[in-house]
Amino acid sequence: MTLFTLLCMPLFAALLVSITGGIVGSYVVTRRIVFIAGSISHAVLGGIGGFLWASHRYQLTFLSPLLGALFAAFIAAAILAWTHLKYKEREDSIIAILWAAGMSLGVIFMMYTPGYNVELMHFLFGNILWTTTNDLILISCLDATVLLCTLLFYRKFQAICFDEEQATLQGVRVSWLYVLLLGLVAMAVVVVIQIVGSILVISMLSIPSAIAVRFSNKLSSVIGKSIVLGMAISLLGTYLSFVINWPPGATMTLLATLCYALSIRIKS
Repeated sequence: MTLFTLLCMPLFAALLVSITGGIVGSYVVTRRIVFIAGSISHAVLGGIGGFLWASHRYQLTFLSPLLGALFAAFIAAAILAWTHLKYKEREDSIIAILWAAGMSLGVIFMMYTPGYNVELMHFLFGNILWTTTNDLILISCLDATVLLCTLLFYRKFQAICFDEEQATLQGVRVSWLYVLLLGLVAMAVVVVIQIVGSILVISMLSIPSAIAVRFSNKLSSVIGKSIVLGMAISLLGTYLSFVINWPPGATMTLLATLCYALSIRIKS
């Protein structure tokens, strides 16, 4: 088996993930909600653990960890949006609560699911080499959904990212768009978890876009640059992790951090 054959599926997954990561990451960085993404990414551990436990306990094989992550991500996004919009709770408080509760549930389910600790560790720290055909199908569907929403609501997302008050005065339904945006963040988190794990999601959602923002003030340009940077970091990180036998997610994160440091040097 050649190196290309072995890495073909992981590399394809990296390309797909970079599309969603670049688009949603640009919104996350420009609207300054990076830690909301972080909260969702840690809350999904409860869904992953819960679906693994149910699959093991009741032989429900269709309850995959990735579906559990998607379920928990949407629940976390809905709670964040509901408490912020209806009760005007501070987002940072809800972020901390969801972050802690999701991780706690994941640990509890892990205790009751013998033999699955290794799989949970892969979702914590990422392992793109475990990508399956079903994972690629789910990631492709989420990519298509994010692309469709971006095409339909690009200008409105741009308005709420840069000037929410002005968007409100112009009659834009800011609350509804905020909920939709958090839904996209939830999908992006699930997609990115596949390659870097829940703990390192923030890095791949924020670093490529943070670099792109330094070189462009136009949202469409930031999105384009973020996607290209994400692809380059993911592909090179996957290859390097295989060659030097490092964890893929950690390798990509360190590579992304190095790129950000270089961007500061170039723009200083």
